[in-house]
Amino acid sequence: MRLVLVPTPIGNLEDITLRALRVLREAEVVACEDTRRTGVLLKHYGIPTPTLRLDQHTVHRARELLAPYGYVAYATDAGTPGISDPGAELVRLALEWGWRVEALPGPTALIPALVASGLPTHRFTFEGFLPKGGRERKERLEALAREGRTAVLYESPHRLRRTLEDLAQVYGPGHPVAVAREISKVHEEVFRGSLQEALERFLEPKGEFVLVLGPKEAPPPEGAELLRRLRAQGLSGKALFRALVAAGVPRNEAYRLSVEEP
Repeated sequence: MRLVLVPTPIGNLEDITLRALRVLREAEVVACEDTRRTGVLLKHYGIPTPTLRLDQHTVHRARELLAPYGYVAYATDAGTPGISDPGAELVRLALEWGWRVEALPGPTALIPALVASGLPTHRFTFEGFLPKGGRERKERLEALAREGRTAVLYESPHRLRRTLEDLAQVYGPGHPVAVAREISKVHEEVFRGSLQEALERFLEPKGEFVLVLGPKEAPPPEGAELLRRLRAQGLSGKALFRALVAAGVPRNEAYRLSVEEP
């Protein structure tokens, strides 16, 4: 069994690779979340391959449903399968069954939002959709803030304001954020500003959103306590000075601490 994950446009139907179109034509069947949505894409490009519905409610029956086929293309509603959709579960099952699994490169909302945000891109973490509520949601937000990296989230319109409010409590209302809306669609926009400004901008959110948060700097450690720990490790002189600077202590303060008598 050959299973190929095919990324499909998240908006503009032109956002698809030539390779993806070839696979959709060659496959014996196109398994997908919604045969109607995928059908629109196939019709647009004149691809006659039959479709088969395989969503979160039927993915557990994948082996049974796909048994008649030797070459299957899988497409989700939009974007790259396996990111916050049933594609991840299908891949897990397919690998357990010994199927050959391939993933094509292609459209995703994550990377365009990150690159267009204007925020640091060299180190980032992707969170996807946050838990809807409770302790787990609070803990995940606090963990994101501790990461010290740019963070990327997906969010739906009816939960956007609550998420911005929760982020403002954890990161601070003045923290920088980029809010990308309707990427690759007619009403695409990228708002760049603070979390508080985003709350003032999106009073009645519409569309699909990607939030990109700048990294939150960790507060510098307390000099005296840090000095005690470093000296307990046997550091002194220049080695102690370098360790203090690396931990975030200003150079002048680090020099003063490193030359003080124990």
